[in-house]
Amino acid sequence: MNIIIAGAGKVGGTVAEHLSGEGHSVTILDKTDAVLERLSNQLDVMCLKGNCASRDLLLEAGARECDVLIAATASDEINLLCCHCAHNLGVPYTVARVRGTEYANDLDTLKRDLGVTMLINPELASAVEISRLLRFPSAANIDTFARGRVELISFHIQETDFLAGRSLASLSSKIQDLPILFCAVERGDDVFIPNGSTVLAREDRVYVAGTPNGVHQFFKLLGRQTHRIKDVFIIGGGRIAFYLLVQLERLGMSCKVVEKGDDRCRQLAEEFPHSLIIHGDGTDPELLEEERMAASDAFIALTDRDEDNLIISLYAHQAGVSKVVAKSNRQNYTSIAHSAGVESVVSPKLTTAGQILRMVRGLQNSKGSAMIALYRIAEGRAEAMEFVAAPTTQHLGVPLKDLKLKKGVLIAVIVRGAKVIIPEGSTTLESGDNVIVVARDSGILDLNDIYEGGGLRAGG
Repeated sequence: MNIIIAGAGKVGGTVAEHLSGEGHSVTILDKTDAVLERLSNQLDVMCLKGNCASRDLLLEAGARECDVLIAATASDEINLLCCHCAHNLGVPYTVARVRGTEYANDLDTLKRDLGVTMLINPELASAVEISRLLRFPSAANIDTFARGRVELISFHIQETDFLAGRSLASLSSKIQDLPILFCAVERGDDVFIPNGSTVLAREDRVYVAGTPNGVHQFFKLLGRQTHRIKDVFIIGGGRIAFYLLVQLERLGMSCKVVEKGDDRCRQLAEEFPHSLIIHGDGTDPELLEEERMAASDAFIALTDRDEDNLIISLYAHQAGVSKVVAKSNRQNYTSIAHSAGVESVVSPKLTTAGQILRMVRGLQNSKGSAMIALYRIAEGRAEAMEFVAAPTTQHLGVPLKDLKLKKGVLIAVIVRGAKVIIPEGSTTLESGDNVIVVARDSGILDLNDIYEGGGLRAGG
């Protein structure tokens, strides 16, 4: 596909890397020479300098032959204007990143009036993810499928866990009978799909899929904390904090926010009278001690600096806060945070990239199995996807035990109507099923891509 990306910042660069790696023809537009030169040297893309909302620049970039335009500059207004101009030039699909809270209530109107196919708000998506983590504090990360009927949750194996040193096949019937499935294991730099003989080790990061109740029961058997979070301590009062406070106040949680900017503090205090807004430096240990940070149920670091978020999250973890969440757009920092004990790291950049990749893959596969969801897990080394099986899906009605899947691919959960199915050997795929697939390698566009060769085992 021919794709134009307007804006070569964190999101634009990440999306360009993934899309060019999947074989798309990508053209990047930006005003900054240094950024364009770096991406041109690193990626197989074409780079053009200029105003991203300029009609002439869009024509030079090939807008007449473009399949998708993604506007991800630092300006909401430029992104919207760029998409509007591209729409008028005949680009069939346009995506705009819109971050401003002032636009939050006008998204449908903006799409209709400006011809924007998809609006993405990374900060709102990140706030939703953090809110979900606070509702289920035992999990390091939570992704949802089938409109919330299936959850994919990760956690680290601790030395005291009864799972440590045992094979999956040897687990008690209490675990084996739950509607859950062990989908992936991250061990050091390796990611693999487990089977019955897999022995879990301390420090493994394990991904489990299942119904929300099944996952809850699993963590209860595991002995992990299930108490409700009441008090939340937040560092940084930016856009993510704004969207998060909206959700946490609805959930009845008590929130403290530490923010450096005097004007921003006043704005937040006016918007959120039920939360305590503190003017100060959230990286100052004395302030954190005075405000009794260690007594909070959860600590969330949302400053503009990934380094500060990591450091103060480690400080909160060492102070004994049971649930710590850090925002970081740098993927290499995620592994550092995990190794130091901070399990939950949220990346607005990767969240946005995942939404865009899902849309592009769905357009590529418009006649096959529709992709409903796409999440990059295990620090981007694996993917979890949701498809809707179509009449064109191969091997419908064939028992899974007779199918030959590609190495590193697992059918994790099947949702058929109101029924959530944890697959067994006799389970079959049927047209209309929602199928959740976990794959170690990226690039799966359709359910038919999961099969090896003809897809059937010898004699199947």
